[in-house]
Amino acid sequence: MKIGNIEIPNGAGLAPMAGVTDAAMRLLCYEMGAGWAVSEMLSAKGWIYSQGKNKNAVELLTRLPGEGLAGLQLFGSEPEYIAQAARQLSDIGFSFIDLNFGCPAPKITGNGEGSALMKTPERIGEIVRTLVEAVELPVTVKIRAGWDETCINAPEVAKICEQAGAVAIAVHGRTRMQQYAGEADWSVIKAVKDAVSVPVIGNGDVRSGEDALRMVRETGCDSVMVGRAAQGNPWIFGEIKAALIGADWQPPTPADRIDMALRHFDLETEIHGANRGLLEMRKHIAWYVQGLSGANRFRTTLNGLKTAEEVKAALKDYLEHLS
Repeated sequence: MKIGNIEIPNGAGLAPMAGVTDAAMRLLCYEMGAGWAVSEMLSAKGWIYSQGKNKNAVELLTRLPGEGLAGLQLFGSEPEYIAQAARQLSDIGFSFIDLNFGCPAPKITGNGEGSALMKTPERIGEIVRTLVEAVELPVTVKIRAGWDETCINAPEVAKICEQAGAVAIAVHGRTRMQQYAGEADWSVIKAVKDAVSVPVIGNGDVRSGEDALRMVRETGCDSVMVGRAAQGNPWIFGEIKAALIGADWQPPTPADRIDMALRHFDLETEIHGANRGLLEMRKHIAWYVQGLSGANRFRTTLNGLKTAEEVKAALKDYLEHLS
């Protein structure tokens, strides 16, 4: 698959997730077989207003050596701010710019951004066109099936994005009103694939290698993107990669999970510092131990720990318990 003039490595992509897909997460998923990744979403207007001095935004833009191919995701509803932010950020190491037309969070949609823009396809076209004219990097988009069950317009929006210059379209098969509940409607992904000639990336309910194969078979999509199923499970990319070529794959052992959590902790600390790194890792650790023996008890213990040293020691003790 190509995104513009960029050859995308084989394997699934890591979907953008706010508070999750920072450089540490992207690096680990890339090492485990992800073909590419997309960053956490960055407010274009917020970036411009802060003049690049917002510490959280700067950390969001961090890239780590060996991280692999990644796109920078911007969100907003005003084309001029998106174009201005993209021009300022086009040379910091990301390979393409991704536009967020899919976030269902109320604080985003309440401002007319994210998936709220699915209700105004003409504005989406204006945003894409303005950005394509502003930067040399390839421009991709991420959309939802539509706003609600009465407005399933992903194929229409996809055609508008293609005509405006987008070189790839990722489709989450749920509406905004579904949030992340219910089942993703993969038929919408197929409809988008039938409507456009640029690559289409399927997203929603891919939780295994078999799911990825089934999505490709049923929709004809060019690739798949994994979001929540990668939380605490970067190995899913190796599983998908093996499934795509018919190779064997072995799931991670409990020791693999704990070792990965410890490495992830070190990377988060490198990016965010000790205190913020600890806060960021609480959710990741809970995901890494999910399904393991005594996981609920361990998560309770984890919530009472105050320092990185205590958490790391607890993880090592927990592994001994598992052994």
